[in-house]
Amino acid sequence: MTTASPALPGSPSELEKIAMGWMHTARFLTTAPELHHLPALDVPEIAFVGRSNAGKSTCINTLTQQHRLAFASKTPGRTQSINLFSLGKQGITDAVLADLPGYGYAAVPKAAKYRWQQVMANYLQTRRNLTGIVLLCDPRLGLTELDEILLDVVRPRVVEGLKFLVLLTKSDKLNKTEANKVLSIVRLQAGGGDVKLFSALKRKGVDEVARHLWDWAHPEGLEGQMPAQNQPAKPNPQTQDEEPEAPEA
Repeated sequence: MTTASPALPGSPSELEKIAMGWMHTARFLTTAPELHHLPALDVPEIAFVGRSNAGKSTCINTLTQQHRLAFASKTPGRTQSINLFSLGKQGITDAVLADLPGYGYAAVPKAAKYRWQQVMANYLQTRRNLTGIVLLCDPRLGLTELDEILLDVVRPRVVEGLKFLVLLTKSDKLNKTEANKVLSIVRLQAGGGDVKLFSALKRKGVDEVARHLWDWAHPEGLEGQMPAQNQPAKPNPQTQDEEPEAPEA
């Protein structure tokens, strides 16, 4: 009888396990009804944005393996604050998730819509420690006009190096042909950003997305997270080029 080989350090499965463990450390940090209420932070910040009912809260809760970390309002479009969640083991914050209010719900008064469009645009354009953006999209609707406006807002920062990912949520509702078609269309619309299928129900893409976000927050890679005794030994430059001594006659 054969047994499965253990995952090697640094292998894709091991890194995804590390990323999922890291995501599970998420805890509520603060809520901010206005930009000036946001704390100034020097750790990477990853923002989740999308239309109301795109599955943003479900996505965050699935990635963090916590049922009630991000709350979905019973009335779509009513959430009017930016919620921050800190990430990091042993209580040391090394990254932050930002849950931005959903947009596009028709019943929200025009004045409130305009105010939050301005707040979101200012946040996405000026938040200094913003490292990446995750745009959630219902693949049955595709990228809407409001999503396209958001893409235009962040495009200058993406050109400068801001990370960008489009998640096609609820992908379990698509067959393979439909999924491949919408992937192709949204990849063209995203203009260089990554696009991935995601399903909280089927757990499709969960580990992969967690690894994606971990990579954004840890550009130094796995070595920067490993204890010194577990890191691979580096060759000694003083002995690297020495010739071996000949045996004595």
